[in-house]
Amino acid sequence: MTIIEITAMLGAIAVLMFGMSTMTDGLEKLSSGRLERLLEHLTDNVFKGVLFGAVVTGLIQSSTATTVMCVAFVNAGVMKLEQTVGIIMGANIGTTVTAQLLSLGDISTDNPFLMMLKPAVLGGILAVLGIIFYLFINGGGKRFFGQILLGMGLLFIGMSSMETAMAPMQSSSAFQQMFASFSNPVLGVIVGALVTALLHSSAASVGILQALSATGVISFNIAFPLIMGQNIGTCLTSLVSSVGASKNAKRTAALHLIFNITGTLIFLVVLYGGNALFHFSFWEAIMDRGAIANLHLTFNISCTVILLPFHKQLVKLVERVTPGGEGEISMLDERFLATPSLALERAESMVMQMGASAQENIQIAVELLERFDLKKLERLNETEATLDKMEGLLDSYLVKLTDRTLSQEESSKVSVLLHTLSDFERMGDYAVNVSECAVVLNDRNLSFSPRAKKELDVLTRAVEETVEKTLQCYRTHQWSDALQVEPMEEVVDVLAAELKDWHVERLKDGKCTIELGTQFLELLINLERISDHCSNVALNVLRELSSKSDLVWTDSHDYMRQLHHGADPVFDQLFQEYRERYFRDLEEA
Repeated sequence: MTIIEITAMLGAIAVLMFGMSTMTDGLEKLSSGRLERLLEHLTDNVFKGVLFGAVVTGLIQSSTATTVMCVAFVNAGVMKLEQTVGIIMGANIGTTVTAQLLSLGDISTDNPFLMMLKPAVLGGILAVLGIIFYLFINGGGKRFFGQILLGMGLLFIGMSSMETAMAPMQSSSAFQQMFASFSNPVLGVIVGALVTALLHSSAASVGILQALSATGVISFNIAFPLIMGQNIGTCLTSLVSSVGASKNAKRTAALHLIFNITGTLIFLVVLYGGNALFHFSFWEAIMDRGAIANLHLTFNISCTVILLPFHKQLVKLVERVTPGGEGEISMLDERFLATPSLALERAESMVMQMGASAQENIQIAVELLERFDLKKLERLNETEATLDKMEGLLDSYLVKLTDRTLSQEESSKVSVLLHTLSDFERMGDYAVNVSECAVVLNDRNLSFSPRAKKELDVLTRAVEETVEKTLQCYRTHQWSDALQVEPMEEVVDVLAAELKDWHVERLKDGKCTIELGTQFLELLINLERISDHCSNVALNVLRELSSKSDLVWTDSHDYMRQLHHGADPVFDQLFQEYRERYFRDLEEA
């Protein structure tokens, strides 16, 4: 075999691999994480798990991606180890779809329509259609659809090119002897596992085996151990991804490996033992693409059927053989970065947790003003430390996510999350400032006048309502909920300004000391700034919900200015309603 032929073969393999990667990436993006979210919400029904695992893997064409996702879900604490058994079994079935598609090359007919299904022709058609959608048609998921077609076209073109490049090997005795050695079951399984581990794709390695079948040297006794090994080799990525994860996440990856090894051992014993006794007629039969695809499919379905009744025993076996500590549950598992939509969903859940923690600290800080409690202060400081840690983790996680290929909508979401987590963290900081005022009042044995206490009570209730409305709009992402925050924030501003004026008058009249006055004004500033950040969060929600032609998107500052100058009757109505309620309470106080 000449250097030119070797180069052509390697180039064909590269095209096939790139096509597989492009197609899988496009399928994952087009699904926008919806398929993977189905896995997350599965019940403990193992049969449903097999079905969903097969469907999801069949659509995204990567059993490795499905298994790694299971590892991530278990590590994040949103799935149990028992739920992953069926999914992993189903994933092995779903990954056989590519081999079935590539078996179209065996079509032999004079019918022009059926001839178009042969890889050499179909690949070109799909690639042309794909590049048209990918480059020239915008909007929705059309670009991702084009990427899928382009990847599939390159997959078929690579397959056809490999067959052409390998044609000279048909007469090579060295090539025939090399493949004859793979009939040794141990060597065949090892080679199949190593090649698949190197390619990170059992579908791709089976595709290469299908291309090699065109040389006429691949018999059943050669293909069988190679396919067994390919199923084992595909477990490497999930094993690597479980490093540093929780114990159950490691067990999920180990479960994939043990399932495939167990199935391989059963089939090796049955088939090689049976052949020794009965000398199967098909043992040395030459395999074509379709036969290899069917062998791959039959093996994976049979393994599932045989081992499914023993799924509980498999889990117990994995729990017994997998050592290690429990590890830390991580919602921001970096495995989710491979699916940006899921990573964003996880990040948004953690931002929501930050908002809830900030709200808790604001409530504690207000309680400390009313009645100082050292244990509550300690809890506030612990929560604040957690908030700071969450901000750092989220910030780093979202920056890593920006290195991935994101859609415009996903990029906008990252920006919104970065701003929102900063707002929630700052709200927590101002809650700490309020608690520090409480500490000063307690340490110096100072106390506000009854009137000042009642004024603060009205303001803090207004701020707490603003925070509650903010978290509500962030939870629901409803336009009507987000619209309620800014009128409430404006009421807080008006209240704070009024209270400041009244307090300055008390200082002038000598009814309050400078020391108490300083603390009172400091509280007004911090409480007002909490509501300012509530306004920022609500505005970000409105921006997410608006179209790019709306004023809230194009010029947020102008939108806010118009709100406060009578441009929105809904805002005016809500503002008057909230203002009357709190100023009535203030007058009663």
